[in-house]
Amino acid sequence: MAMDTLPHAAGIIGAVVPRIDGPLKTTGTARYAVDHNFPGLAHAVAVQSTVGSGSIRTLDTAAAEKMPGVLLVLHHGNMKGAYRLFPHQDDATISEARPPFEDEKIYYWGQFVALVVAETLEQANAAASAVRVEYDVQTPDVRTDLSAGFTGTRQSSWKRGDPDQALTTAPVVVDETYSTPVETHNPMEMHGTVAVWEGDHLTLYESSQGVVNHRIVMAEVLGVPRENVRVISRFIGSGFGGKLFPWPQSTLAAVAARNLKRPVKLSVDRRMMFSNVGHRPHTQQRIRLGATPDGKLTAIRHDFFTETSMLDDFVEHCGEQTPFLYSCPNLEVTTGMVRRNVGAPAPMRGPGAVPGLFALESAMDELAIKLKMDPLELRLKNDAERDEGTNRPFSSRHLKECYLTGAEKIGWKQRTPEPGSMRRDGKYIGWGLAGASWAAARIPCTATVELCPNGRICVRCATQDIGTGTYTIFAQVMHAKTGVPLDRIDVFLGDTSLPDGPTSGGSMVTSAVLPAATSAANEAVTRLLNIATLTAGSPFAGAKADTLTVSHARIHAKDQPASSGIAFEEVIRMANLSDITAAGKTIPSWEDPKARDYSMHSFGAHFAEVEWEPEIARIRVSRIFSIFDCGRIINKGAGANQILGAAVMGVGMALFEDTVHDPRTGQPINGSFADYLVTTCADLPALDVTFLDYPDLLVNEYGARGIGEIGMAGVAPAITSAVYHATGIRVRDLPIRIEDLLQSKILEA
Repeated sequence: MAMDTLPHAAGIIGAVVPRIDGPLKTTGTARYAVDHNFPGLAHAVAVQSTVGSGSIRTLDTAAAEKMPGVLLVLHHGNMKGAYRLFPHQDDATISEARPPFEDEKIYYWGQFVALVVAETLEQANAAASAVRVEYDVQTPDVRTDLSAGFTGTRQSSWKRGDPDQALTTAPVVVDETYSTPVETHNPMEMHGTVAVWEGDHLTLYESSQGVVNHRIVMAEVLGVPRENVRVISRFIGSGFGGKLFPWPQSTLAAVAARNLKRPVKLSVDRRMMFSNVGHRPHTQQRIRLGATPDGKLTAIRHDFFTETSMLDDFVEHCGEQTPFLYSCPNLEVTTGMVRRNVGAPAPMRGPGAVPGLFALESAMDELAIKLKMDPLELRLKNDAERDEGTNRPFSSRHLKECYLTGAEKIGWKQRTPEPGSMRRDGKYIGWGLAGASWAAARIPCTATVELCPNGRICVRCATQDIGTGTYTIFAQVMHAKTGVPLDRIDVFLGDTSLPDGPTSGGSMVTSAVLPAATSAANEAVTRLLNIATLTAGSPFAGAKADTLTVSHARIHAKDQPASSGIAFEEVIRMANLSDITAAGKTIPSWEDPKARDYSMHSFGAHFAEVEWEPEIARIRVSRIFSIFDCGRIINKGAGANQILGAAVMGVGMALFEDTVHDPRTGQPINGSFADYLVTTCADLPALDVTFLDYPDLLVNEYGARGIGEIGMAGVAPAITSAVYHATGIRVRDLPIRIEDLLQSKILEA
């Protein structure tokens, strides 16, 4: 059935819809976490460790405590009321298992060792610099060779067939190691907390991607009932995964506020962003591929190391996409977790898939070269018709069409395979491609819809909008169901006093909120129509409810135009009701008998073009074409923006980003925007996004899957393959450096 003939289709679903929260943000009306101020607000500044490993010998706060305006100095010696989270809870996740100031040990550079609270931020900063700390120092382990010193046990997460035996007999084998560096989350809005106690009730104004999880965690960490904690995060200046789970500053602000019995604000500065609130961990991945001479895969081994902190068991699941992206009878994925003296890693946009696909897709490109086969042909030949990892059919998979559409857009038929064989305007041109995938699911969510007597609709859900357009998606659904204009729809998100909503991670919020919102809207409309038939004075009194409908915000007979009816709010007023409210709930896909027998994923392909000027050793990404099968796109404007932003991050991953730690101290030595390189406007290629728009109705009524992470998956290997095509240099360790390219033998004659 064509998209525009779906029974539930409405013009606003799938359109380019301006964000309803846009005016609030552009006028400065929207308030972010640390924009909140209260009478008696005190300001907190954290003192950081200047060593990467060891313990505190002495900590002298006497001078700081005597300074003007200082109210409190917290440290290991006087910190009370912060507890560990019970491990392995399904409904609660924290970023650092160790509560702040739990002991005197130092596990990473920048670790908080004290907190100064004062009347003003300037006074707190001055006093923090007066705290004196002496350490018993040990040499931190920040080695980038993750195999060095590994004594743990590798865990096998996926296995089928006998890949080792198949590799020994394969006519063609690729055996290479690829690495991705530490990347630091750098959202425009840094982390921050404002903590306000009213009696034994705590309100936290947070920059959080998961307010419901945040409330549960903070209740347990602070030892108070869940119902006594409220977390508010109505607007967020992006998070990229770094704001999924609570960080120590939230606990410190809450404890300080409880001790002082006044509000406390604690902000994380840009330097702290490089040490205290997560990062994408370093990975080291060995890929072995076996194939027949005609390019059919016979074996895949994906063995990787992933870095974590000394106390936290974070795993970057690089092999998540490997079992199902290609058809292959013999496969195994293994993981080795390596501890280093760094802060706790955290999910970063496309965790697992982004670094994992860099290795897998790079190896596929190298296999194509070894086979003297077009890399597009190799991928098409090995496309999987079902998920061979779980032996389940895909709910929807149009990866081949993604490849073919991208090939048409870039003109792949004109590509000549030899490195350095393509020229334009005096520059060497390279083309590369890579596949992409990301998991899809329907996760739990609740929402309420309220039809109000003033003609407005109020929608409520505790999920949050991290800048991706969730406010607008709720409004689009309400408009599609009732015809009420967007400027009469009020959406309330990011507050744990609202019905529980999902964490904004894994690109699953849209697919989760749609069923809850639609079922709540449908139920509210059903109640409205019943009331219209039962209310004295209503023009529909005595009619059958199933003969009525709502459109253009009016109740009318199904066989009559909307203009023949009355505004829905008139019926509410006639019935003397304060409102009509209904709740909706999303049943997770793993509890749905129709959905749980399918493998749900989004798919895509990136085609990248680079320009190489060997005379000045300049490489530039000039074009990227991104084609995606992500189900139905609810808001094509916001959807395209997500993919474009992800592609920009992918350019940064390929060419620029690398957090470097000083081996003597463990300090991130490029921990500022002056030294940590990210993609700027001058680096932007021409970006082209295409959505195939095949609804996946097993996921939800509209057939929408998530699109946030997949836009970054596959960008880096497409670029490095294009770089090889232009220069003849294969880069296996990101980011690409000029030093790598200076080895190119492709020079101007």
